[in-house]
Amino acid sequence: MKREIGPNQMKIDALPARASLAAGQMVLGNIDYDERATMRAWESFLADEPKCARDPVHPKHVRSLIHDSWYRSATGGINAQGIEAPLSSDRDEIEYLTRANAELLSAARRSFASLGQLLDGTGAMLVLADSDGVLIDAIGDKKTLHDGMDIHLAIGGKWNEDAVGTNGIGTALWTGEPTFVHAAEHFCAGIKSWTCAGAPIRDPLDGKIIGVVDLSGYSPIFRPHNTALVAATARQIEKALAEQQQEQRTRLLEAFISSAPSYRRKDGLVIVDHRGRAIFCNNVPDGETTEMMDGPMEPGRGRWLMNLPSSGSDADLARALPAHLRSCHITPLKLDGDLRGAALVFPSVPAVSSAAVVHREVNKHLQDAVALIVGESEALQAAIDVACRVARSNSVASLLVEGETGVGKELFARLVHAGSRSTPNAPFIAMNCGAITKDLFGSELFGHVAGAFTGASRDGKPGVFELASGGILSLDEIGEMPLEIQPFLLRVLEERVVHRIGDSRGRPVDVRLVASTNRDIKQEVAAGRFRRDLYYRIGAVSITVPPLRERGDDVLLLAEHFNRKIAAASGEEPLEFSHEALDALLAYRWPGNVRELKNLVGRLHVLARGRDIGLHDLPEEIKSSGSEPSLQSTTSVEELEGTLAEAERQAMKNALEAESGNLSRVARRLGISRPTLYRKLDQYGIRRGFT
Repeated sequence: MKREIGPNQMKIDALPARASLAAGQMVLGNIDYDERATMRAWESFLADEPKCARDPVHPKHVRSLIHDSWYRSATGGINAQGIEAPLSSDRDEIEYLTRANAELLSAARRSFASLGQLLDGTGAMLVLADSDGVLIDAIGDKKTLHDGMDIHLAIGGKWNEDAVGTNGIGTALWTGEPTFVHAAEHFCAGIKSWTCAGAPIRDPLDGKIIGVVDLSGYSPIFRPHNTALVAATARQIEKALAEQQQEQRTRLLEAFISSAPSYRRKDGLVIVDHRGRAIFCNNVPDGETTEMMDGPMEPGRGRWLMNLPSSGSDADLARALPAHLRSCHITPLKLDGDLRGAALVFPSVPAVSSAAVVHREVNKHLQDAVALIVGESEALQAAIDVACRVARSNSVASLLVEGETGVGKELFARLVHAGSRSTPNAPFIAMNCGAITKDLFGSELFGHVAGAFTGASRDGKPGVFELASGGILSLDEIGEMPLEIQPFLLRVLEERVVHRIGDSRGRPVDVRLVASTNRDIKQEVAAGRFRRDLYYRIGAVSITVPPLRERGDDVLLLAEHFNRKIAAASGEEPLEFSHEALDALLAYRWPGNVRELKNLVGRLHVLARGRDIGLHDLPEEIKSSGSEPSLQSTTSVEELEGTLAEAERQAMKNALEAESGNLSRVARRLGISRPTLYRKLDQYGIRRGFT
């Protein structure tokens, strides 16, 4: 039989949110709210003290959350006839509260500014409380703010359950969840004419509750979406806190980089913030990790490690270190003149070597990968050397390869893969960020579950991070990555956990990232198109692949390399280039770099009428670059004095023998350019060839 609803009862979900509510009727949740019945239950609860002390089963008209809070309030000694919360009006104490909660106040400023204007005239006020339930900010309807003073709902008022019993702020702090407390549900009689909805604010770094945002006013302001509103506001504040922390983290990393030039890549590093919490950790020894974190350190970022002294002197910092961290070197990190963190550096320990057979196999793969990068110029060899060091190192998780389009950046990614794979089947996954539409970026990177969005795969799909786990992920043209995707990439790199779109479950990944770009990332950062913290994460080690125009005689080495490779593939003889053609190749600027040269040689193999390539066979833009007057001497062999000619000829033969026929080294030994060496070899009838 359906129960009749009395004039002072409220049927939950009986009315839409915007409906005009009858007197005494309000939508509170999936329960019936009866003002009189709730009051009677409260009076009965207080009247039977022995029963109260035994924590009885709650009446059907009172939510279990409220009844449990009443029990805590009663057993905690709260005066049920109280009319107000405790209030501190001491100016020094308020100033201390403001300083202690400066980060929370700063993070809430934008949300409070936008909502404050909307609340004027609504009868509602929005308040911010710290982790103890003490109000540190309040905005909203002026009359309500004034009336709130009567119950000390104002800055300095203490509203945790230990101070004033059941209420939106204190009960949200206790439960850790968004909570509303309406009218008669309050424990103290003096605040039963109010309604409030509070939501806890958690520190994004360690998840601890650091405050509460609460919407309060007289009971008629209640709406079912009040709780959703404060919950959304709390999430906005948490997002602002996360942005502040990322900015501080980046600045502390910059401060460390500028203050610790002797830091080595193999050293362990932990950076703590001003509260002594780890905000960055890399390559920390296992023993130190166990002591500090009770588990792996990288996923545990945010754990408390130490108390930072106020002075920031080296002696005070050393004394503040816990006993199990005394093996590290500590450096104070100051921002704007104030101590805002510290760097803990653990001297490197020898890495455990792999089995000899695996080591030999990796070295062979690395040598093969190096051989694919053709060139002898110093700039190129320097880039190869850095890439090999990264490949052999276990402490470097990412590499940034910068260079113009067509210089062969992917070869460096494959070099790192060849030198670092721990198993024969370690994957190499490449993705061109410039070829992915903005809408599909997240799905391609992180994957998605079935039905995550319109057009999603019916069975779900792993992203490139999952596919590359245990190997190398090459992200080409990372400068093209949308700005809104970059924080998610940073999070995966930091936590080594990927969440598919539409899935709350994290999937651990072990990926080394090689990012490449043809843009100047520093300029992109300055222009706001690339996140500074992501740049520091992926660019801890970077190399620049020189453009072909800056690699000198590498042009001729590459031309012959492609010449012989294409000839072998087609079963034909290699092409022969004339002196004029070689001079033109050397003089050309190669805006398309190695890719352009490879395409040219391939086109000559198809279109040339014979095997001899002269200046007339080259494209017009290359011919014009090689048409300048030659720098070689116009003196013929016949005009040379016999002794001088013979001496020069013998010097070339001696140099060829000493350098085992390597023409680049022969040219350097003789102090002449390689094209000049070719001409001299032809002059004296010495057989030449590409090395």
